[in-house]
Amino acid sequence: MSEDSKSQVEEQVIADDQAQAAMAEQAETAQASGEPADRDELIERLQQELGEQKEQMLRVHAEMQNVRRRAENDVEKARKFALERFVRELLPVVDSLEKAVEACGATESAEPQVTTLKDGVEMTLSLFNSGLKKFEVEVVDPMGQPFNPEFHEAMSMVPQADVEPNTVIAVLQKGYLLSGRLVRPAMVMVSKGV
Repeated sequence: MSEDSKSQVEEQVIADDQAQAAMAEQAETAQASGEPADRDELIERLQQELGEQKEQMLRVHAEMQNVRRRAENDVEKARKFALERFVRELLPVVDSLEKAVEACGATESAEPQVTTLKDGVEMTLSLFNSGLKKFEVEVVDPMGQPFNPEFHEAMSMVPQADVEPNTVIAVLQKGYLLSGRLVRPAMVMVSKGV
């Protein structure tokens, strides 16, 4: 054998030994890290991981839909009830206009100034009420209805023989709802059994 052939064989043996050592090291590393040595096991493990990732993706997607839905509801409520404080501030004005109409009607005077004043206040009150209705403000005027603590505030109870107990017999101040939500309860007097 020539010197060149010997060195080639030795190099080949060394290369084979190094390759076997590298493969053995890879096998040990795979076993130590829990990687399957078999192709079928690898496929099974990858399919399991894929299933877990799909499930996680579906959960994230569902959570995103819930967050979006909650945000839409919050925006809708904020839009719907943004006027609540403003409406509360306007209610005393409505009350004052109603009292002015009552006061003008209570006087037996047929003076033209009083009649003109009353007509003007009634028109202003009518415009005011129509403006409130446009923004879904409803009046709670429970005269003759059963007392409902969700919408009424009882100021006193009066014995009445001719009326069912717990019936509203007088409305001291009207209540108001904004889009179905109570802004101010009606202040009422309620009948009680004799």
